[in-house]
Amino acid sequence: MPDFVIERGCDGVVCGVDEAGRGPLAGPVVAAAVVIDRRRFRGALRRELDDSKGLSRETREICYDALLALARAGMASIGVGAASAREVDRINILRASLMAMGRAVAALGLRPDIALVDGNVAPALPCPVRTVVQGDALSFSIAAASVVAKVTRDRIMRGLAQRYPGYGWETNVGYSTPEHGAAIRRLGVTPHHRRSFEPVRLAVSAPDDLFAMLQVEAFAPVEGSSPAQN
Repeated sequence: MPDFVIERGCDGVVCGVDEAGRGPLAGPVVAAAVVIDRRRFRGALRRELDDSKGLSRETREICYDALLALARAGMASIGVGAASAREVDRINILRASLMAMGRAVAALGLRPDIALVDGNVAPALPCPVRTVVQGDALSFSIAAASVVAKVTRDRIMRGLAQRYPGYGWETNVGYSTPEHGAAIRRLGVTPHHRRSFEPVRLAVSAPDDLFAMLQVEAFAPVEGSSPAQN
């Protein structure tokens, strides 16, 4: 379970930063930045909050709502940023993730004295940065950011599912599944698909390319043999 040990070793206002959505075939990558008033952080949220990947959807939603309630009560600050699928295609997923993190910190409405960022690559932020590998399992601030980013992104994808039915985004939230791959081949890509991601590119172009290649290979004689032997 995460705690505030890392935060207590930092001076001033500490911000946790994390992202959600590096791996999906569709949708934005979303980042969140969260500052928690540690003196007033207690109760069920303190017992339940963890790395978003280890929480059930129901628990994530509960933690998300509790974090928003803290922010409304002035006991936390939350900023959210995103980079679109088009930006992912243009600058690559890592740089898009770092861009989203910068946008999340900018949306906080305050300048932290230090940002604890999940992972081992530091984004360009207007404050010192400390990267923390598996930070969402170690730091409450980063865990909070992971929950906000994940829930926000999932809700975006479920909203997009209403506009683009058939891809299963209600449940797969843009990740690669057999249903999603079949829908891309059947329905084509949307403006929210990451065309630079190999599965999307192949799903769009490979069937014809692969068929043409197989036709050529099927009728090309193997060196040293006659066509009848092939």
